[in-house]
Amino acid sequence: MTHILAIDQGTTSSRAILFDADLRPVASAQEEFPQHYPASGWVEHDPADLWATTAATARAAIERAGLGVGAVSAIGITNQRETTLLWDRASGQPLHNAIVWQDRRTAPICESLRAAGHAALIAERTGLLLDPYFSGTKLKWLLDTIPGARARAAKGELAFGTVDSWLIWNLTGGKVHATDATNASRTLLYDIGANRWDPDICALLDIPMALLPEVRDCADDFGTTRPDLFGREIPILGVAGDQQAAAMGQACFQPGMMKSTYGTGCFALLNTGADRVPSTNRLLTTIASRLNGKTSYALEGSIFIAGAVVQWLRDGLKIIRSAPETQPLAESADPSQEVILVPAFTGLGAPYWRPECRGAIFGLTRNSGPAELARAALESVGYQTRDLLEAMRADWATAAGGVLRVDGGMVASDWTMQFLADILGAPVDRPVVTETTALGAAWLAGYRAGLYPGPEQFAKTWALERRFVPAMGGAERDARYARWTRAVSATVAASE
Repeated sequence: MTHILAIDQGTTSSRAILFDADLRPVASAQEEFPQHYPASGWVEHDPADLWATTAATARAAIERAGLGVGAVSAIGITNQRETTLLWDRASGQPLHNAIVWQDRRTAPICESLRAAGHAALIAERTGLLLDPYFSGTKLKWLLDTIPGARARAAKGELAFGTVDSWLIWNLTGGKVHATDATNASRTLLYDIGANRWDPDICALLDIPMALLPEVRDCADDFGTTRPDLFGREIPILGVAGDQQAAAMGQACFQPGMMKSTYGTGCFALLNTGADRVPSTNRLLTTIASRLNGKTSYALEGSIFIAGAVVQWLRDGLKIIRSAPETQPLAESADPSQEVILVPAFTGLGAPYWRPECRGAIFGLTRNSGPAELARAALESVGYQTRDLLEAMRADWATAAGGVLRVDGGMVASDWTMQFLADILGAPVDRPVVTETTALGAAWLAGYRAGLYPGPEQFAKTWALERRFVPAMGGAERDARYARWTRAVSATVAASE
């Protein structure tokens, strides 16, 4: 048993990757699933789709490896965070579609809590801001909306979970209702200092604590799979939310190390070690990992739209057929045009936290076309990343001047990564293995299983594929960023 199966359940697809004893991917499978938009600003997934695509890709990866299920030592899980599910403990049936992290329907609940003066308590305990992004207000909405749900929850008949808990429940046949500390830290219900569910916040949101899963370390025992799923029981030994898993896959174990993942959204994490750094610049303080009972913290900035802006070019505007077409388009754009795209399609994330904002384009001329829009879309990712790093540097001086390690689908674009280095004025490192989210999940499970080394030795295996060095002059960098900040200010003003 020399292989680890990593399950990576994302926002638009589920994938599974089988890693060998040297942490090399040997087989994978991926399957997209539908997104549901029942109202403006609402985003849902069918829980059955999350489970079916996860099970199917896990089986397919094992089959494609041609090794047999006996080669799989353990399973590691990483998942889209904050997405909220509620199900019946007896039948395992969901009571509603999953409410996705991007969903903005609970903005009025957040505003009501803020107006009542609860924001400071929530930030102090959870490290999070009052925003519809997080699970707590989503769960409150479900309990408020589904007839009889709160009474049933109080009786212990229902279970709440983020996607990891939903998958663990289904993988174990309902035997285990658990999560890990990183996912718990994203719910708005977890005291990240005391490492426990917070009874005061649960009472504030009228959430019965009988709903909540048990919180375990990231590398821990999460039960074994039903024998009928894969032909034998397989232990689940690692769980982490996708951004924390990516940080571990990038070997960002030391304080001061930063990574940024470019998937549907963009998420930058700065490891602050044992220091729980409160943000004065509207970033999030979150749990980076909990290993062997020891908690490490991070500052995190969340951008809601990164890779999704390329999907918009493809599916909305239909000016490209596939993501790789954006690079030659951007390269061909008229350099004299100064088109700025603020992709606030589902609101602005950190450091603005304006859920009511919507996207805007500035600087259009009669000559603006697909090339200029493609360039503006890719540049928007760099500008938003700089927003995050400016805030991190202001919050914690150790962040100044560091190298940024990057991963995710968008980092395949050399043009985008060079612009990122240029606008940040800092080196950008792209690793050999860019699927670091799955790698982090695999490492956690393999570490627990005794197959992979501990953090320090694992960090030595990280390998650089290419470093992008800033080539843009300081004056041009500052002028471009100033145009971006003016565009964001105008977007915010238009929403008021």
